[in-house]
Amino acid sequence: MIIDCHGHYTTAPPALAGWRERQIAALDGSGAPPAAAGPRISDDELRETIEPNQLRLMDERGIDLTIFSPRASFMAHHVGGFETSAAWAAICNELCHRVSTLYPERFAPAAMLPQSPGVDPATCLPELTRCVEEYGAVALNLNPDPSGGHWTAPPLTDRSWYPVYEKMVEYDVPAMVHVSTSVNPAFHTTGAHYLNADTTAFMQLVQGDLFTDFPTLRLIIPHGGGAVPYHWGRFRGLAMALGKPELEEHVLNNVFFDTCVYHQPGSDLLFDVIPARNILFASEMIGAVRSVDPRTGHHFDDTRRYAEAALSEEDWAAIREHNARAVYPRLDALLKGQGR
Repeated sequence: MIIDCHGHYTTAPPALAGWRERQIAALDGSGAPPAAAGPRISDDELRETIEPNQLRLMDERGIDLTIFSPRASFMAHHVGGFETSAAWAAICNELCHRVSTLYPERFAPAAMLPQSPGVDPATCLPELTRCVEEYGAVALNLNPDPSGGHWTAPPLTDRSWYPVYEKMVEYDVPAMVHVSTSVNPAFHTTGAHYLNADTTAFMQLVQGDLFTDFPTLRLIIPHGGGAVPYHWGRFRGLAMALGKPELEEHVLNNVFFDTCVYHQPGSDLLFDVIPARNILFASEMIGAVRSVDPRTGHHFDDTRRYAEAALSEEDWAAIREHNARAVYPRLDALLKGQGR
């Protein structure tokens, strides 16, 4: 199988964005609040947004299944307070669940959390529980910067995050460390904020000792790890200066990277530096980079091409399937239940 561990519902029906616009307008009194039950979206509308988009590209590229979560830039945890995020997360998570129900062999849901700046992460636990127990979520998206580019949250190693980690360990679900929209004009959302966050999260984990407290916790850093593979020597040297063990011992039993790197030389670097067991296939297709590369004639986000051009069959088998089954045990159980 080819399992894509990084997919977002970027093509959701317009009614979803319309509901969100009304929710935001109600915060400052410029409009009436939307219906609490959420937008009315039929199954046919979901099919119309999935089949000519994600599903078509998955079929063209030979991707069997995508781990599917709400659109990352739409999480926008900086908007309103906890109640705002809770209502929004519930609606977005339900839609991804419905897509996975309509196409149970093609999509597995991952949940966004109702995070909010300055609010105890433990408030996310009811939604986390609901998504795992009722929706069958196989993973979470965890935003290390709910402020939207101002970085007011404590590092991921801070004990305030521990209730979330404890629940993740209990359910044996991993989290992709994924920020949302940047409202800081100094940081372009997908070109700077996302990649900065990937790098920042990794350095936070190097500085701390989180996995001493949570030896089975698993975190995925997307977009190829930001600057991490390129500056692996710097991180090794910093770990030494901080008195930490070698990175393979300190973080690589618990931290994984995806293949959302959109050119061959960058993908080659990722495969050369990071052990194959720590890499998961992903494309984030219909995401930040949707165009065709004029130098190759193929879409930038057709990451399968880069992997197959660089990897041995053994490493490719691990990256496209076996690692995902190990990192996402609930996905593995789901697939085995389907006879796969």
